Amino acid sequence: MNIDMIRAAAKRLDGHARRTPLLSSPFLDEMAGRKVFIKPECLQHTGSFKFRGGWSALSAMDPDQRAKGVIAYSSGNHAQGVALAAARHGTSSVIVMPSDAPQLKIDNTKALGAEVVLYDRDNEDRDEIGARVANERGLTLVKPFDDPQVIAGQGTCGLEIAQDANALGIENADVLVCCGGGGFTSGIALACEADAPTLRIRPVEPEGFDDAARSLRSGGIERNNQTSGNICDAIITAQPGDLTFPIMKRLCGPGLIITEHEALQAMAHAFLRLKVVAEPGGAAALAAALYRKDDINGDAVIVTISGGNVDPAQFKTALDTLA
Repeated sequence: MNIDMIRAAAKRLDGHARRTPLLSSPFLDEMAGRKVFIKPECLQHTGSFKFRGGWSALSAMDPDQRAKGVIAYSSGNHAQGVALAAARHGTSSVIVMPSDAPQLKIDNTKALGAEVVLYDRDNEDRDEIGARVANERGLTLVKPFDDPQVIAGQGTCGLEIAQDANALGIENADVLVCCGGGGFTSGIALACEADAPTLRIRPVEPEGFDDAARSLRSGGIERNNQTSGNICDAIITAQPGDLTFPIMKRLCGPGLIITEHEALQAMAHAFLRLKVVAEPGGAAALAAALYRKDDINGDAVIVTISGGNVDPAQFKTALDTLA
């Protein structure tokens, strides 16, 4: 896994992925006590950064292999990214999704042409289900984060962050990344190591599901006790990946942890100040910028909004936190 793979993924994504901007708001700057620059990947195709990794993985496959179809497991955002990438490559996709995933994500994945297989995440093993279906049908598995080409695709977001940060003269700033298994975090870290080495990448997670933060503290991979029970479903995983964690261990600063209520409030602030729709997990990094400001260094902070696939009822709940 290296910067050359990320640059190659960027070439394959050119003309297919959106180049999202860096946004700012004086209101958010005042709340955070520093300049806040937001990278709104909720504006990416399928509403999250996951399209980058999905396209990168499928576009790198042998055409004959790709034509047989692909399979992925996801709570929703990777599902949609792979489903759209598969459809645009003219192949089929099967997505294994937890039955408690937001209905919007399930519906969107089906609408993009994927076959959805639901499972109980507390009592069934998605890896076992995915492996069984893949073997039965001859499908290629596209992992949600622990896959070199997926990491490379997510790293293209980091190339954009580095380019824009350099153009704006942003140095010695923390880059806060909504973190699940670490594909987004490690990809951005590799890109910034090459193109903006003074930036410090920091994972952000919800309390109770802070496996990346604990792993960075201990130096070894730590597991969560459970994999459900938090509104930040998009960034809940059992543990960091075998490929992603060594990258994070080498390149990332300490993790930051936010509450569900802070994620909801960050969603509301993103909407009111930027007119941007974020889902709870996608708003985690912004929540850290606003509510963990004493744990952040520098005159500026760069924040990813990783996804915006939120059900209307939950979005209303978020807006009501500021009522």
